[in-house]
Amino acid sequence: MSNILIIGASSGIGEQLTKQLAQNGEQVFATYNTTTPTFQHPSVHYFPLNVLDENLELSFIPENVQSVIFCPGSINLKPFDRIKPIDFVEDYQLQVVGAIKVIQQVLPKLKTTSNASIVLFSTIAVQTGLPFHTQVAASKGAIEGLTKALAAEYAPKIRVNAIAPSLTQTTLARSLVNTEQKIEANAQRHPLKRIGQAHDIANMAEFLISEKASWITGQIFHVDGGMSTIKL
Repeated sequence: MSNILIIGASSGIGEQLTKQLAQNGEQVFATYNTTTPTFQHPSVHYFPLNVLDENLELSFIPENVQSVIFCPGSINLKPFDRIKPIDFVEDYQLQVVGAIKVIQQVLPKLKTTSNASIVLFSTIAVQTGLPFHTQVAASKGAIEGLTKALAAEYAPKIRVNAIAPSLTQTTLARSLVNTEQKIEANAQRHPLKRIGQAHDIANMAEFLISEKASWITGQIFHVDGGMSTIKL
């Protein structure tokens, strides 16, 4: 049994991962911000947290933490000329600086455990140019750089990897998948002819923090239905 910290665990991929880990006997220390958690389990301990706060309060974390998964994100798809520079800054604060603040606080506790790991989230839009994705691609591009730099700095003690999904059916992507027509149109853009589900991404995250992934670090995993590499 391990202690796992999941930031952003009350919806989408974070919620699905929380369910899977709890059901597999892990102790999950899960945070939420605007969405009240609905999943309850004896192994899940919820705490409110806003990663935008200047001084994060993480005193609830136990002394030993094996893994940290940082899930908060945003999808703001607009033409580049309609996005203000401050919008880029605010997105970076959420997705990159938020992750940095959490990781810096948890590092001493990760160093006390074996097979310690960090999992971050990128997007297909970093390596595959997509229109209207400049804001999210800018922040997630920084996440990919952070992933590799942290993996180098903290090897061999702490493994650091990131997952880069394509469109996944979660509350974060609600506006893109809120009709059957949108779901089908987006599914057809993927070689596997469906959009992602939360469990597709959670399965990869669960693998990456497990002993089965103990020789993997500094990698960006494209869990995207083949969209980033296959052209049909």
